[in-house]
Amino acid sequence: MNFDSILPDNIKRLKGYVAGKTIAEVQSLYKPKQISKLASNENRMGCSERVKQAVLDSLSEIQDYPDPVAGKLRKKIAKMNGVKESEVLLAAGSESLISVICRAFFKDGEHAITADATFVGFFVQAGVRGISVNRIPLDQNYKFDVDAILDSVNDDTKMVYLANPNNPTGTFLVRDEYLKLLKGLPDHVLLINDEAYFEYAISNPDYPDSVSQRRDNVVILRTFSKAYGLAGFRIGYAIAHERLISEMSKVRLTFEPTTPAQAAALAALDDQEFISRSVDSVSRGRESLYSFFDRNSVKYVESDSNSVLMILESEEEAINFTERMLKLGVILRRVGAFGLPHCIRITIGKEQEMEHFMESFLTVFETSEKG
Repeated sequence: MNFDSILPDNIKRLKGYVAGKTIAEVQSLYKPKQISKLASNENRMGCSERVKQAVLDSLSEIQDYPDPVAGKLRKKIAKMNGVKESEVLLAAGSESLISVICRAFFKDGEHAITADATFVGFFVQAGVRGISVNRIPLDQNYKFDVDAILDSVNDDTKMVYLANPNNPTGTFLVRDEYLKLLKGLPDHVLLINDEAYFEYAISNPDYPDSVSQRRDNVVILRTFSKAYGLAGFRIGYAIAHERLISEMSKVRLTFEPTTPAQAAALAALDDQEFISRSVDSVSRGRESLYSFFDRNSVKYVESDSNSVLMILESEEEAINFTERMLKLGVILRRVGAFGLPHCIRITIGKEQEMEHFMESFLTVFETSEKG
């Protein structure tokens, strides 16, 4: 069979998302004494204790299809954000929502704009739909270049995708920059504001209040995978004008997210004290990592997410460093697929995990100097 003959060109060209190595893979390969998984921007503190009982209770309904509109959760999210229930849509994480957006709003010939270094999941979902993407370089501070983005908009532009804070850099558009982008975009261009790291950034006084400042052409994405620690449940939500939500609902898979995922998210929202502890822990971990990098003359980008971008001299050095750290049980994320081949993203983990990172870092560089 000639498989090429049945595959569309955009799928043949597509590079799928490659996830970081799992703990089990590293244990099997290298059998290190300790493993610290600092590659995937998960909440290394886990999740709220309330989640576990809520999920167990939900199993009594597991023979039934999930609530297709996630009514209880939708109502709680709407109230929490001061929006109407009809302006909220639940799905299996932010990436599922990006897929929904790409399917719902694009027609042939239209294109999207984003940064050349941002969440690789967006590139994958746009590629699945065959959407051409204009990738705008980040500025010298690893931030979005608003003027360059606005200058690239034309009549065929359907969407600007903005991860704010950005993944993998942890940088964000401050309020004035965000408002400039909002005002500069024509009404026919959707602004997709992916706020996966919202909980980590919201305390920064320069971070924009996207819900109160939103317009009819704005879709805000948030997730339970990061600060809430529910990555394994795959659940996230969109906030947008009710007409946009209605159209997105048509192409979303009917019964996502699952019943246990909905129960987990409801319980997680009820434990804001856990979120505060998680955010505080990440903040302390970032500052500690900055100090460590400063002492060891390592370049990095200051972050408002739960990770820090480490800058090396070359892709070769980044590959070598991550492989040697992996053998010591420290799982890191090279971000070549995100557009920064010379950089490494380090998730902020628990105190013992960060100590493991720092000890391993010194071992790797000491060995390199001797070599």
